[in-house]
Amino acid sequence: MLYHVSIHRPKPEHEHDVIDSMHRFGAAARTQDGLLEVHTLKDRRSDALVGLAVWASAEALEAERPSLAAATEDDDFDAWEASPIEGFLLDEV
Repeated sequence: MLYHVSIHRPKPEHEHDVIDSMHRFGAAARTQDGLLEVHTLKDRRSDALVGLAVWASAEALEAERPSLAAATEDDDFDAWEASPIEGFLLDEV
């Protein structure tokens, strides 16, 4: 399994824009082979939004990247985010 985590820190006035974008990404992911689960989460102690997708394999994620990118290609993350998006591809150890 591969855990794909993205941490967003939106500007307060763009929090809903980022959440909508994350939901579009999740909706696109749900139609792809190899996705096991996907979630949009908000940290209780900070402004962080966390996208969590669990894939059957790294190859499954890579095969679906074009479809996933298309879901958010018009989103203005440079304007919406207070800091760069942090992305992680995690394996259990």
